[in-house]
Amino acid sequence: MAEDDKPRGLKSSNQAMQPFDRRASEKRRDNFEGSSGLLFEQAMAQTRMAVCLTDPHLEDDPIVFCNEAFENLTGYSRDEVVGRNCRFLQGPDTDENQVARIRKALANEDVAVVELLNYRKDGTSFWNTLHLGPIYDDDGKLRYFFGSQWDVTDIHQARAQERHAKAIAREVSHRLKNVFSVIGGIVNVTGRAMDARPVARKINERVQALGRSYEPTFDDAVLGNIDIGQAIRSVLAPYDSGGRITYDGPDSRAEPNVVSVIGLSLHELATNATKYGALSTEDGHVDVQWSYRRGEEGLKALTINWIEHGGPEVSEPDENDGTGIDILRNLLQFTRGELKLDWKSEGLHACIDFPFE
Repeated sequence: MAEDDKPRGLKSSNQAMQPFDRRASEKRRDNFEGSSGLLFEQAMAQTRMAVCLTDPHLEDDPIVFCNEAFENLTGYSRDEVVGRNCRFLQGPDTDENQVARIRKALANEDVAVVELLNYRKDGTSFWNTLHLGPIYDDDGKLRYFFGSQWDVTDIHQARAQERHAKAIAREVSHRLKNVFSVIGGIVNVTGRAMDARPVARKINERVQALGRSYEPTFDDAVLGNIDIGQAIRSVLAPYDSGGRITYDGPDSRAEPNVVSVIGLSLHELATNATKYGALSTEDGHVDVQWSYRRGEEGLKALTINWIEHGGPEVSEPDENDGTGIDILRNLLQFTRGELKLDWKSEGLHACIDFPFE
């Protein structure tokens, strides 16, 4: 939009608008500042915040002062700025709704904070958080408008990158759900064809557990880490009827590759507890606790404690009997993890410990 097409500045008070006169404007400002004028100049020169003052009693509310930070931010010298309305910083992609907010704040003599796209002298754009407000004299009369500018381009770029990453995460989530569904379908068809439906069902249960462990963490995973507690709760949710599983652990994050081991390990423990342990009775319950420590070779180690209470008396199964516990042992071997089992009379106490980068 051409500069002449822009809406004109504030025309407040009952005084007639006067054309801009540099000497008269400086005299008015000096009279307003009085003995503190030198302090004002020094403070504005040293601050890193871009600052300008406009005079609403002059025609088109022009800038009458700007500091060095304003010159550095916009690329304009003070001589190029003083006497002009601030709209010269606007450009083709400046949001007119934000400009309207500025115009309304000036008309009402309000304080406002507005974020809008501005343009430097060389044509490059920057996102500007503008804080503006009125300045009154001792008699309560409006004398100036104060404006401070803060370049928030980096923040806008970070927001855009985060939005892009989350969009990718949603797409990855959708595709992985399809992958898990396809795998499940293949397992079911194969199980029927080979008359091995019980085996197919067990495989599908593990596939579903793996999917649950990833599903609520995709947005985080695409950014490089996941919430361990969230993954644990998601895996165990189908087994936690009536709040029979309690969770206790720090708000911790780790790499996405940790999720697979967590998902499959807890699935095996929960399945075992549902068939033989604490979750097979109405009064049984399970405590799940997790913590971190420094492991060997500079790696972190995640420890998950699975503690059953109130179930039937249990005993250690035969080694290599094909149960979920045996599967869990084999799974942890591939991740340099360790499984410790304590078959107490009140229920199984299991400790899973594995390192990760």
